[in-house]
Amino acid sequence: MKDINVLAIESSCDETSCAIVKNGRWVISNIISSQIDIHKRFGGVVPEVASRMHLEAINNIVDQALKEAKMSLEDVDVIAVTKGPGLVGALLVGISEAKALSYVTKKPLVGVNHMKGHICAAFITHKDLNPPFICLLISGGHTYLVEVKDFNDMKVIGKTMDDACGEAYDKVARSLGMPYPGGPCVEECAKSGNEKAIDFPRVMLEKDSYDFSFSGLKTAVLNYLNSKKQKNEEISKEDVCASFQKAVFDVLIYKTKRLMQEKNLDKLVVAGGVSANNTLKKEIEKMAKENNYKTYFPKKILCTDNAAMIASSGYFEYLDGTRDDFSLNVLPNLEL
Repeated sequence: MKDINVLAIESSCDETSCAIVKNGRWVISNIISSQIDIHKRFGGVVPEVASRMHLEAINNIVDQALKEAKMSLEDVDVIAVTKGPGLVGALLVGISEAKALSYVTKKPLVGVNHMKGHICAAFITHKDLNPPFICLLISGGHTYLVEVKDFNDMKVIGKTMDDACGEAYDKVARSLGMPYPGGPCVEECAKSGNEKAIDFPRVMLEKDSYDFSFSGLKTAVLNYLNSKKQKNEEISKEDVCASFQKAVFDVLIYKTKRLMQEKNLDKLVVAGGVSANNTLKKEIEKMAKENNYKTYFPKKILCTDNAAMIASSGYFEYLDGTRDDFSLNVLPNLEL
């Protein structure tokens, strides 16, 4: 079978990225331009600023990806691009670039679900990984428990009802005066804290539910901090971060383990930005070892937003016959 080289573009939030991936698993190039330093001064991503930064960077990023791969557009077989979910303006920049490349080269265009891309990142790191498996997908905007039956057959079993896991991290970090992005700051601070110091709630929702809710936990942290301030009592940021993080992990791991048992599967993929959390990785690997599960984490560079994961997903979509025309539009609220 002929090798298929997919050039992909990712611009859903604050990373402009272009990658070329062979056969969905081998990264030839993966260029990522992050806007974090710009958005830091605002305490979060400003959509209008993000769009303008994508616009400034996109052509150069595509050129860099081709140069690093030592390829021309003629060597590319498919153009893939993130169609959603994400910020409307940011997504439009990527889709416009992909359409232009597809038009000029007459190569097929494939729109990709960003969340599916996060799952496919595991296929790049773990060349021998194949469905079926369970995926715990945890990012700044989404928290999903997914049964991956095949490369293009994914069923959402549970999802967040309010704040996503990463979103809760950012909000807690902000309330503690930590900079954006908050996740890495909370994780680092938690290393010096006592996870049993504060009894924050573990929200399980209805019996047998696989859905998540982190809004109540976030509110409990805010109430705790306000109560301490009103009483002029000292606050241990380390204990707050450790106790908050433990409450998040307990819910994620309990529901994931229960779903693995219910579906009788022994392979677990953990993907999305929050999967880069080393403490979470250790906790999940401990649970997996106790239950004889195999765990698959993408490399850290593939956990956060990048175009290589979009190329991988685009490859499997292409094999399945997916083709988009130039009416392809952004879907900012696209579900998995």
